[in-house]
Amino acid sequence: MPFPVDIKYIVETEKELNIGFPEKFREKMMLLNGGEVVTENDDWNLFPFFDKSDSKRISRTCDHIALETLNARKWSGFPENAVAIAANGYGDLLILKPSMHDASVLDETIFIWYHENGTIEAIADAIDELEE
Repeated sequence: MPFPVDIKYIVETEKELNIGFPEKFREKMMLLNGGEVVTENDDWNLFPFFDKSDSKRISRTCDHIALETLNARKWSGFPENAVAIAANGYGDLLILKPSMHDASVLDETIFIWYHENGTIEAIADAIDELEE
């Protein structure tokens, strides 16, 4: 069950991954830290930001964006500097990639990374285009 998250936990994750999240993504996650989104062919579980405010939130956010991204970066073919934001339960991930204009910030565009062949497909211009 998603719930709001304090901006300080988003900032902590940005520092840990050394990259800033796009504004629309930050806004959505501050209201609902996690949850589900739907694409044409799949349902996706959004990774939350790690919330250390109490033991209940720690347990609910233990599969957080930073951890899932660091794990994905060990996989063959995972795009360099991409950040994993959701999984479909079959190995594929929704990712954000660094902006072409400023590599210190992630672009709003949402991509699917297919784990079987390493291909990437743009599916939305921003997180608010995906159905909840």
